[in-house]
Amino acid sequence: MADTFDHFPQVWTAGRLREALAGLPDDTPIHIGVADGPGDFDGYSEYSLVNLEPVEKDHPAAGPAGTDVEYTLFADYKAGQYHCDPA
Repeated sequence: MADTFDHFPQVWTAGRLREALAGLPDDTPIHIGVADGPGDFDGYSEYSLVNLEPVEKDHPAAGPAGTDVEYTLFADYKAGQYHCDPA
């Protein structure tokens, strides 16, 4: 049986993101390193930040009916040349 563990990364707030970006020129590209596993950035994959959108999330079935809005940063593959993967 595999070992399990609880993983609780600290999700950044808009204020913390603004603080991290303070002083950078407006035309600075932002890349995102995505962990290969929970907390594992040794072999991370690098993507380019391409969008920010509000995403509606349904409440869990046990909770009150309705939705929450989470703001999600979207990333895409970095600029480059890729082979098409016909599906």
